[in-house]
Amino acid sequence: MATAEGVVLEARGITKTFGNHTALKGVDISLRRGEVHALLGENGAGKSTLIKILTGAYTPDAGVISLDGQPVSFATPQQAQALGIGTVYQEVNLLPNMTVSDNLFIGRQPSAFGLVNRSATDDLARKVLSQYGLDIDVRAELSTYSVAIQQIVAIARAVELSGKVLILDEPTASLDRHEVDKLFEIIRTLKSRGLAIVFITHFLDQVFELSDRVTVLRNGFRIGSEPVAALDRTGLVRMMLGKDLVHHHNGPVEGEPDGGDLLMSVRQLGLTGSVQPLDLDIRKGEVVGVAGLLGSGRTEMARLMFGIDVADSGALHIDGESRVVRSAREAVSLGFGFCPEDRKADGIFGDLSVRENIVIAMQARLGWFRALNRDEQLEIAGNFIEALDIRTASAELPVKLLSGGNQQKVILARWLATDPRFLILDEPTRGIDVGAHAEIVRMISRLREDGLALVVISSELDEIVSYSSRVVVMRDRALVAELHGADITPARIVQAIAGQGVEGAA
Repeated sequence: MATAEGVVLEARGITKTFGNHTALKGVDISLRRGEVHALLGENGAGKSTLIKILTGAYTPDAGVISLDGQPVSFATPQQAQALGIGTVYQEVNLLPNMTVSDNLFIGRQPSAFGLVNRSATDDLARKVLSQYGLDIDVRAELSTYSVAIQQIVAIARAVELSGKVLILDEPTASLDRHEVDKLFEIIRTLKSRGLAIVFITHFLDQVFELSDRVTVLRNGFRIGSEPVAALDRTGLVRMMLGKDLVHHHNGPVEGEPDGGDLLMSVRQLGLTGSVQPLDLDIRKGEVVGVAGLLGSGRTEMARLMFGIDVADSGALHIDGESRVVRSAREAVSLGFGFCPEDRKADGIFGDLSVRENIVIAMQARLGWFRALNRDEQLEIAGNFIEALDIRTASAELPVKLLSGGNQQKVILARWLATDPRFLILDEPTRGIDVGAHAEIVRMISRLREDGLALVVISSELDEIVSYSSRVVVMRDRALVAELHGADITPARIVQAIAGQGVEGAA
């Protein structure tokens, strides 16, 4: 429970409407000093809208906010930040073309005679990041580092700015277990100092590991606030979904060990400094799960196969030809699809409508001389909105206004509309709610049963075990093991990642 008494931030009767859609209706929440408060709910429940109101990004239509017992209103996030409320959003919102030091201290760099003291700024950045276990070149541009490191830099910046409230929106979504443990140590330290911390996550195990209290939103309403000690996992899921969630764990796929007919063979495909040359057969009607820690080469392998990065060794053998895929356009022409890890930066076209996002890959494959008319686009989009249960007020709504889980479904719909024969999914369930997570897992199994060949990259070992025909393990940018049948278990995958010698190693 909280280590200090007293409410630092309180919101009462918060209501927010966008057009005909009510995002929040009379929501209450109170944040106490020295407490980690989990804010949960399915995508679209209102979590993001609430934190944007608490941090000045949105203005509520009704309701009041109090800080230290005094009514406040924030016209901008900067005003909220000045009063001690810091936020780290799920998608990293920093300046990738600036240095790590500048991202940490922009506007607050040590200076002398009106000039920024670069040396002092860099030294201070190194000192701050050392608390997070990071020893990196702080003078390098942020974009040169992985999503995981960028996330840690964003958290470090928010901690430096925050004095009363720290809001963390999916802070662990891009972190491996070691990084999660380090972050939790930092959060517990901040908690012991009296900071009020809001923790938004879709990892329920982390809720029980870290949080003191939980507030659940559903469809814009507050369902309840309870001490975590008074809840169990089933009760919490019931609060979030309004029903019991039945998770079907299929275990390793039985029958033919490697699916059906061979679709393609990957032979010695690699790129210097990115992925060591690797071999992999991909068959119709199978899911090849890809496991490994962040930085192991999982995403880099997918990018080579889809032509985003061009291999400098090896080739794909498909349709009787040996070829190196040199562009995403070429991959699409071969019947490939790719759902990237970072849906905000690489997946969605935020300002385009749901309809346009769904049909864009299909239109590219057809060519612009065979343009789909608006009625055809609406029919295609409508069919996928219904089939995938994409929760949107209209097919014409800008996709950036949808929740993360629904954006992920739109990206899946885009590629399914092209009738692909091979689909790569990179962390398809990252940062989405429990309900959408279960739907996508079931969808992967259905696509496999329909004969599609899939490569699915995931950090969730239980998930990857549930739908994979085979699992390949990446370590140090090399494919180090391939697991079949009874060896497809979380324990065996961990052994392979740790290099403890697993049968079937590549």
